[in-house]
Amino acid sequence: MELKGKTVLITGSSRGIGKAIAFAFAKEGCNLVLNASVSSEELVKTQEELKSMGYYSYSYLADVSDYAQCAEMFGTISTIYGNVDILINNAGISHLGLFTDMTPESWSRIIDVNLKSVLNCTHLAVPKMVNQKSGVIINISSIWGSRGASCEAVYSATKGAVNSFTKAMAKELGPSGIRVNAISCGVIDTKMNQCFTEEERDVLTDEIALNRFGRPDEIASLAVFLAGKNSSFISGQIITADGCMY
Repeated sequence: MELKGKTVLITGSSRGIGKAIAFAFAKEGCNLVLNASVSSEELVKTQEELKSMGYYSYSYLADVSDYAQCAEMFGTISTIYGNVDILINNAGISHLGLFTDMTPESWSRIIDVNLKSVLNCTHLAVPKMVNQKSGVIINISSIWGSRGASCEAVYSATKGAVNSFTKAMAKELGPSGIRVNAISCGVIDTKMNQCFTEEERDVLTDEIALNRFGRPDEIASLAVFLAGKNSSFISGQIITADGCMY
């Protein structure tokens, strides 16, 4: 897909990986739609940063775990741009702690944000993609979706589900010219991972062959590649970016 002029929706794009992805697609000349659920100040700040660099973006505050709010967002996007050409399902939250210490409410929230948001946005983006016989969906996943992580059981479960959904949708949408892939992120240096102590960061770093955490811009570059014409025969893949973590 030629990226210039295409409309890209990035959920959870006020900070971290989502924000880096927004900047990467801005440089490709895309129409940007930024999204956040609660961090409105950070969303505005990201929009202002883009504007200072000469990039226009449209921001929409919506809880993407809520289908009705997603539908309103897609309706607005349709009015402004006509359709979403590239969907980046990035919104996500984590939880560190024993599963037995969690409540049904706490794990339901993780499932809602990490999995239901992907289902909601994909469900709303696909009809117009099918109609135009083109489109790209990229789901931001995690290595814990395939390996599992102690004290992140529900988070791991949601990312495993995202991986399976990615593969299934790639098969379902392939005949319509739509590609679906996921990026399985390792330990990336974002706010989500600032909960670790210095000692814990050192332990994690020792488990990575490249001996460092990944950067958000490295994931963003991979997302741009997966959306572009040079990856036109890549679909249904869970592509790992973890610095070769043991």
